[in-house]
Amino acid sequence: MTNQNLDALSGAGVAIWLDDLSRKRLRTGNLAQLMTEKNVVGVTTNPTIFQKAIVGSEVYTDQLRDLAVRGVTVDEAIRMITTADVRDAADVLRPAYDASDKQDGRVSIEVDPRLAHQSAPTVAEAKQLWWLVDRENVFIKIPATREGLPAITETLAAGISVNVTLIFSLERYRAVMDAFLAGLEQAQANGHDLGKIASVASFFVSRVDTEIDKRLEKLGKTELRGKAAVANARLAYEAYEEVFSSDRWKALEAAGAKAQRPLWASTGVKDPAYSDTMYVDDLIVTGVVNTMPEATLDAEADHGKPVPDAVHGTYDAARQVLADLEEAGVSYDDVVQLLEDEGVDKFEVSWKELLDSVQGELDKLK
Repeated sequence: MTNQNLDALSGAGVAIWLDDLSRKRLRTGNLAQLMTEKNVVGVTTNPTIFQKAIVGSEVYTDQLRDLAVRGVTVDEAIRMITTADVRDAADVLRPAYDASDKQDGRVSIEVDPRLAHQSAPTVAEAKQLWWLVDRENVFIKIPATREGLPAITETLAAGISVNVTLIFSLERYRAVMDAFLAGLEQAQANGHDLGKIASVASFFVSRVDTEIDKRLEKLGKTELRGKAAVANARLAYEAYEEVFSSDRWKALEAAGAKAQRPLWASTGVKDPAYSDTMYVDDLIVTGVVNTMPEATLDAEADHGKPVPDAVHGTYDAARQVLADLEEAGVSYDDVVQLLEDEGVDKFEVSWKELLDSVQGELDKLK
């Protein structure tokens, strides 16, 4: 049995991905069940997700014991554990990959967040992860920092599919799309089959409202609360349409390339005053991915209000929202830079917590 709301969402051209992964979810068949019953056709992960999955879970004990006996470093242990889960998830999702002309059925795994501001090590890590997982339906996640942009291009040029993460600003999103096009042009020159290379650009949503609402509260401009994130994402889609109708893109498309789809990330609503499906229903448009925490997926299935297109025709109003925020004293540039910095920091903290927890387990099991 499928769900009417989620069927409507898929029918409107939105690919439903789950923003979560664990070995328990794989072993119980839950991921396969979500594919059948809730239209899930992809999975995203990040350091925080793995930290929550591994710490305190007995399903990893056997592998941890083997790794402890071998005396591997904690960094290698984490890579062996996380790539195993991603590989298994990629196998579960393979039917969605085959059915979607290699667009969906993808599983994302992120480079070490400590490398976010180092281009060459990021590329080396991306290549290693690609080799370790050894599944063509994997995405290597690279953050959209300034140093990440050349790494994105070089990784794509090597024929590796990329999920660009931590995008908050429209300016950075345009730079990401440029890095994508450059990567495909280099991949073509390197002799790679462009039809086998895919990419998504993860544009973060809810965190924008969280930060801007906090600033509006201090300024006493509460009438603008809860409007920024959707407006920002809608303008990102406008930029996507512009870039992927250009002559530069059309030349790559003629060579078999697939467009880099926008992916709405951070779609769990943080403020209980807002509808818990607003970052799904208000951003429905053909050709996007929405990666949801399971609570958001369940909420959309239960009481979402999906419409065929909630984006076209909204661009002028979205621009006005951002203009009103500037006039109210909220600096867009300051907000998006802060969110990028915080995003990298949060993933580094989660990674350190994961390192410490796994090291503790390895020490106990030696």
